[in-house]
Amino acid sequence: MENQNFYYDNKIVRSFAYATLFWGVIGMVVGLLVALEFIWPQLSFGLPYLTFGRIRPIHTNAVIFAFVGNGIFTGIYYSLQRLCKARMFSNVLSKIHFWGWQLIIVSAALTFAFGFTTGKEYAELEWPIDIAVAVIWIVFGWNMIGTIIKRRTRHIYVAIWFYLATFVTIAVLHVTNSIEIPVSWLKSYPVYAGVQDALVQWWYGHNAVAFFLTTPFLGLMYYFLPKAANRPIYSYRLSIVHFWALIFLYIWAGPHHLIYSALPNWTQSLGVVFSVMLIAPSWGGMVNGLLTLRGAWDRVREDPVLKFMVVAVTAYGMSTFEGPMMSTKTVNSISHFTDWTVGHAHIGALGWNGFLTFAVLYWLIPRIFQTTLYSRKMANTHFWIGTLGIIFYAVPLYWGAITQFSMWKEFTQDGFLKYPNFLETVTQLKPMYAARAIGGGLYITGALLGIVNLIRTIKAGKLLPEEAASAPALERISNSRSSGESPHRWLERKPVQFVIIALVVILIGGLIEIVPLYLVKTNIPTIASVRPYKPLELQGRDIYVREGCYTCHSQQVRPFRSETERYGEYAKAGEYVYDHPFQWGSKRNGPDLSREGVTTGRQYKPDSWHYTHLLNPQKLNEQSIMPVYKWLIANDLDISSTARKIRVMQFLGVPYPQGFDKTANENLLAQATAISNNLKSQGIQVEPGKEVIAVIAYLQRLGKDVHTASQIVTPPTKE
Repeated sequence: MENQNFYYDNKIVRSFAYATLFWGVIGMVVGLLVALEFIWPQLSFGLPYLTFGRIRPIHTNAVIFAFVGNGIFTGIYYSLQRLCKARMFSNVLSKIHFWGWQLIIVSAALTFAFGFTTGKEYAELEWPIDIAVAVIWIVFGWNMIGTIIKRRTRHIYVAIWFYLATFVTIAVLHVTNSIEIPVSWLKSYPVYAGVQDALVQWWYGHNAVAFFLTTPFLGLMYYFLPKAANRPIYSYRLSIVHFWALIFLYIWAGPHHLIYSALPNWTQSLGVVFSVMLIAPSWGGMVNGLLTLRGAWDRVREDPVLKFMVVAVTAYGMSTFEGPMMSTKTVNSISHFTDWTVGHAHIGALGWNGFLTFAVLYWLIPRIFQTTLYSRKMANTHFWIGTLGIIFYAVPLYWGAITQFSMWKEFTQDGFLKYPNFLETVTQLKPMYAARAIGGGLYITGALLGIVNLIRTIKAGKLLPEEAASAPALERISNSRSSGESPHRWLERKPVQFVIIALVVILIGGLIEIVPLYLVKTNIPTIASVRPYKPLELQGRDIYVREGCYTCHSQQVRPFRSETERYGEYAKAGEYVYDHPFQWGSKRNGPDLSREGVTTGRQYKPDSWHYTHLLNPQKLNEQSIMPVYKWLIANDLDISSTARKIRVMQFLGVPYPQGFDKTANENLLAQATAISNNLKSQGIQVEPGKEVIAVIAYLQRLGKDVHTASQIVTPPTKE
């Protein structure tokens, strides 16, 4: 058959590569600022848009969706064309995808900085940007699937399997988790509440890690590692088992983020079981990658690209062993809410995602610019500095996690908590946080060195925008299986059927875990004393979400004696039924706030304490790492939104009385005036219409509805 001539589009690859480098610097620098604020909280400079609660989502989103996301698209746009022997389906769709994605990133950074957030980790974007993400993601999928359909190769290669699974699963996850009811252009409430919201969020959150930070990178590994090593992938059969087992099992594992929480036990157990099972396919992928290098280890010592790839695949293996272990109840009781989780996440992010991204860039940029890498020595130096950075970053956090856990759990011989003041445990970790910042600084230094190396490479070459290629047209054959053709080989030439089957496989786990939580009422027993938030408390809660307080404080007391002694009654599903969104948190840089308003069982904090704590935490304790929130005292509370918020809550099923939206502000002002007068009696002058009054109202409400006699301190016994 006569060859057809066509051209690969390298311009779109270059665009995404440049964006990867640019956003990598931004995301890492913000991450370093986040780390330094644990040592010097004054680095927020009293500015609302520089506090940890606001810049932490900027860091996570910039690294995940900007740096890593653009890196994924760089690799996919390069490899997909060559695997399909076809140019991208549409130049226009490629450009819309690129510029749309960059605008989403900028919009995310600006909205987070100014406090517009849904308050759900890794899904903080407000509803207009969520819609934009869905549209641009569809554009990407349309372009990718269109390219696959017009391919000149009969079978779709294993890398493309992972690309397709990524597209379809992220679409399902994003849409399901982002269903929200708008209050205004940049404010909404999720349709889910409490336990249901927590399950859907971590079904999304864990699988965003699985299908954005893992499956597309496995696809890149399956293409670029054999290319760099100049060897075929170790095992085709292993890749089949790896792919299907991974996408089926991964989707079940989300509840392992909610072990010992108020989530029903059957759901937690499913999360644990499937998380442990994930070790097999995950390590199957790691083994398939590393054994591809068999016989090529001499080259690994010399080639910086292969060095980055080996450490990346090894980090993937470490993370996918550690994650399932952390999901078991014994280990989770130690790791959850500690810095262990942060260390684990960064082994994956810095090692697996970061190093593989740099390996891909080091390999493809010289090729599309028709030159050689400017300096192998600089690339090797980047590798070693980056590797040291990962070690210096992670090891102190693991050490700090054991310190945290031990101090939280330790009792005196008389049966009392040895460290009842949470701040004592934070103070102990400052040296670990300093070491973590040094590790982050080393990693950024290596990255900057790598970027300089790539810029010099680009300047030394010239982009080949239209790369000529030729291949025979794809010969269409019968839809039925040919003689001797395995079912999977047949499926590999049917991309539409492949996508449909992958969709069914990933939906099974999600439906089995999530649907019963909505249909079986006994899964969330009601508590008669739990009432909706008063209007002032609702406004205060929204400010709490705006400031990202959930990034440091949990609202989930686990059923451990050390926690019930420290915080009060353990958490129950029924107490969160009016929480849109839930605020359980995933890391304790400060104490749990579930029972902050309870007046017995521990030291009660009056309104004046909260006022002073928000104005200047270091005035109460100079060791505090909490930033100041002085603008809450200066800002007027926007009560023009109260009626709309009440109506949306009523639509979501919160039982406010009919017509309450019309009188809500009267209720709000009455409660605000009472708090203002109470502060005045304690020597603090603050007007009822300030934001700080609403925040105090919310904090003083926490835990009161479920307060029971069991929270009164009785002579304890040893744990």
